[in-house]
Parts: sequence; structure tokens; C-alpha cells
Amino acid sequence: MKFYILTLFPEMVEDGLNTSIIGRAVENGLIEIEAINIRDYTIDKHKKVDDYPYGGGAGMVMQAQPVYDTYMSIVERVGHKIPCVYLTPQGKTFNQKMAKEYSELDEVVLLCGHYEGIDERVLEEIVTDYVSIGDYVLTGGELPAMIMVDAISRLVPGVLHNDDSTSQESFSNNLLEYPQYTRPEEWNGKKVPEILLSGNHAKVDEWRHEQSVLRTKANRPDLLN
Repeated sequence: MKFYILTLFPEMVEDGLNTSIIGRAVENGLIEIEAINIRDYTIDKHKKVDDYPYGGGAGMVMQAQPVYDTYMSIVERVGHKIPCVYLTPQGKTFNQKMAKEYSELDEVVLLCGHYEGIDERVLEEIVTDYVSIGDYVLTGGELPAMIMVDAISRLVPGVLHNDDSTSQESFSNNLLEYPQYTRPEEWNGKKVPEILLSGNHAKVDEWRHEQSVLRTKANRPDLLN
């Protein structure tokens, strides 16, 4: 799978995604991440990509031309249009189900806005999905894009050493993940639940499912609905 990230700060994206599991996945050729600087496609000699909003108001708005030309440079290179996700608080809230759907694509463009947003006209031309990572506002779309890349990439076959682990995680089957423990058996006066030491895998699975239901009921009852 290949991610094209359209951004004003490619170094931020590259630095954040070149380590740990995602970095190794790139090194092993399981995914590709290309951060493309929108400033490289402006026709303004000063590399300007924003201007004052029509109608007045605070802040600046990213111009349509450099964003459009950046996206079209990818289309011209690969020979076809690619789904384009605009990271915005106005979008549909990103979740595990969406991560799974995106992981089945061959390629996707993630468009990172800045300032007060992007000229609506270019969004109408190129954007296929509007996605938010939560009900709050950030300074730009880079962090949301990195979150999406991380969540999607780990669902690409081979990225995780144990692909089965994703089926036991939070939000699988609309349940939060059960409690996890490791050595030592006792720490700070607290012991690992006896059932996990029993070796009875059927009972362990039953206990884990029960804990998932209880944890979901306590912390995210909306998921049970």
C-alpha cells in the first residue's frame, strides 16, 4: 500500500513515521509513504500558498491552485485518480472499521490543511472523503494524517509480526481489549489473575471475553449498542 501525504511540512511527517513498526514496514517494502510539499507546486515566486479569506475573518486560507497541482502531479505520474482524504474536524470520525477499509486500498492521498483551511473549490474537485480524528481542532492535518497511516498500516498483511493480534484488540467486535499482564507474577502487592497462569486456554479465552465486555460496559457503553 502507498500513502501520498500532501503537506506544507513534509519533514514533520517523515520524522514521525520513519521509526518503530511503521518505519520497519517501509524498509521491508510492505508500505510506501511519500510526503509531498505543496509549496513545490505554487506558481507564486515567493512560494506563497495562502491568502486572506473572502468575506473577511481571522487567519489565512490555503489557495486552490497549489493544492490542485500537487494532487494532479500524482495523478499524472500514476495514470489514474486516487482516493483523496481531507483531514478536517468537519469529517466523519475515524475509527477501526474505517482503518480496515482503507487498508484494503492500493493507494490513498491524505491532504493536510493548515491555517483556517483550504479553498472550498479545490476540495470539491479532488476530495473523496472528509475524515476527522476527533472533536477538537489542531494546527494542521499532519498529526491526523500520521495517526491514520499508523492505524491503517498495522492492518496491512505482514506489517505486524503476528497478524492475528489485530483481531483481539480494542474495537474488534465492538469491544475494548481485555487487561494484559506480564512478568513478574506479583508486583507491588498485586498478583496476576490465577486463570492466566492455569494453562487452560479455553478458560483464558472465556475470561478475556468477559473482561472485554465488562471493560466496554464501564468505559464505552455506546459500543455495546
